[in-house]
This record gives sequence, C-alpha cells and structure tokens, in this order.
Amino acid sequence: MSHMIKWLSLTILALAVAVGSAVQAAEAVFPLGSRIGLVPPAGMVPSTTFQGFEDRDRNVALLLSELPPDAFQAMEKAFTVDALKAKGVEAERREDVAIKDGQGFIVVAHQDAGGMSLRKWALIAATSELTAIVTLQVPDAAAETYPDAACRAALASLAVRKVPQQEQLTLLPYELRDLAGFRLVRALPDGTALLTEGPKDAVGTTDQPYMLIAIPPAAPPQPAEREAFARRLLAATPGVKEIRIVRSEPLRIGGQPGYEVLAEAKEDASSAAVTLVQWMRFGPGRFLHIFGMARSDAWPALFTRMRAVRDGIEPK
Repeated sequence: MSHMIKWLSLTILALAVAVGSAVQAAEAVFPLGSRIGLVPPAGMVPSTTFQGFEDRDRNVALLLSELPPDAFQAMEKAFTVDALKAKGVEAERREDVAIKDGQGFIVVAHQDAGGMSLRKWALIAATSELTAIVTLQVPDAAAETYPDAACRAALASLAVRKVPQQEQLTLLPYELRDLAGFRLVRALPDGTALLTEGPKDAVGTTDQPYMLIAIPPAAPPQPAEREAFARRLLAATPGVKEIRIVRSEPLRIGGQPGYEVLAEAKEDASSAAVTLVQWMRFGPGRFLHIFGMARSDAWPALFTRMRAVRDGIEPK
C-alpha cells in the first residue's frame, strides 16, 4: 500500500505542477492526446502501439516522451557523450538545436541491440511547460532511406500544443458526463485526469481549485482497511501541512461502495487555508481515486460542483 500512496502523491504533484502547452507549428503531426509532435521523416506513420511514429517494414521507430520542465537539467547531465559511452553507447556527437520558446540539444550515437546495428538519435528539449525527449532509431540497413539530414530535420521540427478537450476525453477509459464548470487540462489513457477552473494550466495549491481523477495500478484495500488506507492516502498529499480530518466515512458512489474524507489544511508556502476532499469508488479488482482541493474561502460552492463531477463519472 505504501507504494501506491507514493504513486498517487507523485501523480498529484506532477500533474498539478507540470501541465500546460504552447502554440504548435501548423505542419507538425501530433499523436492522439500528445502535447508534443513533429514532422516525421517521409515513410513514418503514427504508431498504434506507442506514443510516436514508426516504419515497421524497416524497423524504424521514433518515440515521444513528456517530463516536467525541471527534468531538463538532469537530462543534460545524463546525455553527455562521456556519460553515454560509460553506459556502452557509442556516442558520436552532441549539438545544440534551436527550439521555439525553449532550448534543446541532439545526441547522435551507434548501438548494437538485438543483433542489429542501429544509428540512434535523441532530442532533449525544454520549454517553460515541459521537457520533451524524442528518440529515433534507424537500423544501418535503412540508412539510405533515412539519411542524417532527414533525421535531424525531423527532430528540429518539434512543436508543443494545447491538446483539444474533446481529444483528451477520448483517451479516458470512462466518461466525464458533467464537468460542472471545470476545465479538463490533462488526460491520459491510464485514466488520469486533471481538471481546474481559471486561466492557468499550471496549477498550484492555492492559485486555482483543481481535481485529480486516477485509477491506481493496484488492488483496492479490503473493506476493513478502507478507512485507514484513505487517511494515509490523504496524509501524503504534497504541498500542504497541518492536515485536520473533518469527516471520514463510507458512502455509495454511482451505485458502488465508496469512501469520503474531508479535511482542512494549510498550503506549505503561504500557509493559506485550503480544504481537501478525497473519494474512493471501489469496483471489482480496482478503485477510482478522486481528489479535490481549493482555498477554504471558496470551498462551499466548489464542493457542490466537485460532487457533480464525481457523480458524472461512468464507464465507457
């Protein structure tokens, strides 16, 4: 259970701090639900099995990954020529690349993997909203089809966008039938969704109210353990202190057993009063975790709307 509490805590922190977007280039192609995209080399199409592009006939793959903006410094250290060589990667060169509204660099290397000799490219780029990692691997047998100039141009075309809300909704394994005036900021295929109210996509504990919905990757606690588990889970909420439980009780949510915890706390940095609510809805083999936070002076009206969001979650 401690592993799951840590996972949920990190999910709240990462999504609350690291969501956002920038304007995309018109010619870039974005995989479904992805904030980052690019102009793929000719011959590559969006993959149906991973976030990126592929040419299956030639075993060429281009993968896109998103990390929080503060991950860039660690990536700079990990992707030096010397650091890669120490890991057995034959790094050839590293060069800076111009990225719109940000900074980045490209590393080119050779590596033997699975009996195949590969030319590998990696773009590490940072904007104020995210760190993008783009990797491209081209077998030596496909080098003529994917020359260096084409590979570099594809990486340098990186663009960042705001994902349309309807596109994000299609990613979720459930329906959000009532957003209750909240705005969907981020959605992931694993069932994680972040909602807020206000102009900012990067959400802090007191800047704007927010809700996090997630399906934890673990079995639900047994009925006798639900109260203790719910309290431990809420106690692990990042960014707050002096948490005081106001209400902790079982209830029915959407016709299924659930558990509610309502608490008051203070924001770490400003000591502003905040109110937190946590609901768990238990189903066969898994459970839905719903978390909401807002300033205490705005809580009464927001709590009613958060319950409307909770009650509007239905399986697809």
